[in-house]
Amino acid sequence: MTKVVLRTDVPDLGNKGDIRDVADGYARNFLFPRGHAIPATQGAARQAASMRRARDLKEAHDRQAAEAIARALVPVVIRIPARSGPDGRLFGSVTTATIAEAIAQQTGVQIERHRLHLPDPIKALGTHEVPAKLHAGVEFPVTVEVVKA
Repeated sequence: MTKVVLRTDVPDLGNKGDIRDVADGYARNFLFPRGHAIPATQGAARQAASMRRARDLKEAHDRQAAEAIARALVPVVIRIPARSGPDGRLFGSVTTATIAEAIAQQTGVQIERHRLHLPDPIKALGTHEVPAKLHAGVEFPVTVEVVKA
């Protein structure tokens, strides 16, 4: 086993700054050549501590920004006009891309469409709750009202 300091986030292994024991071949053939890790020496351990502090500060900043966006979007109702038939069924559908674009236009807040979790596209008029997850601990509903165009 080889002790390494991760320089980047590696799925199923750890995050930047973590010190891990990995197989010799994995370190030699994958982690070191791609720059994902360095051997864990005395100086590298100090560098890892610095990397962890920087990661924790960035994590706290990202969480505060996500919470601010959540506080701004929870009380707002996003209205999306769509063409529909007489029974209220839409001719097309409202997707996460449509919702993200409407949020940006109506509130000025940019949200990536993959942060909105919509199991199926919206295909009917009415009010719908769309869960949004901006950060590991920040999940909130976005109220979307699909109105007749």
